[in-house]
Amino acid sequence: MNIKDFRKPEHKVDEIFLNRWSPRAMSGEEIDEATLFSLFEAAKWAPSSNNNQPWRFIYGRRNTKNWATFFNLLAEGNQGWAKNAAVLIVVVSKTTFDDDKHARTHAYDAGAAWENFALQGSLAGLVVHGMQGFDYDKAKEVLRIPDGYKVEAMIAVGKKGKKETLPDYLQEREKPSNRKTIAEIAMEGFFKK
Repeated sequence: MNIKDFRKPEHKVDEIFLNRWSPRAMSGEEIDEATLFSLFEAAKWAPSSNNNQPWRFIYGRRNTKNWATFFNLLAEGNQGWAKNAAVLIVVVSKTTFDDDKHARTHAYDAGAAWENFALQGSLAGLVVHGMQGFDYDKAKEVLRIPDGYKVEAMIAVGKKGKKETLPDYLQEREKPSNRKTIAEIAMEGFFKK
């Protein structure tokens, strides 16, 4: 698959951004700890307000006692493809600074860490797919996430698989998506619809 067949930038940008996308087809193979921890290492270096680093990653690896806990958090539609992931991860953000003052940008900062994680995974040739289709309240409960932390999203990570392993309706979607134009997302002076 040639990414340039699907994505055409309007302005000059490094190919790392074009090459990162969110496939679903994974092989079911495990990934080693060093590979997984390189993704966490990339996330660690994300920028954050006052260097608060509010992101937390709670994970379950396939073929371990934790896998079922994470898999059972997923919505049924996501279980159909994420069953072949090597790791399932819940992303959490700390809503306060260490002095207990509200950290207004906690979710924004956790998003920056997620992006670093996703880019490192893409560079490593892995499938890294973020999602919101899971039970947030159950995740908070079963993962013992204390008050002062907010469940943000879930990530499936694995080695690339064949799209034919996906349900038919997902096989059609298994290609890089395009993006809105710069004119739709960047507005000089004031907000424009």
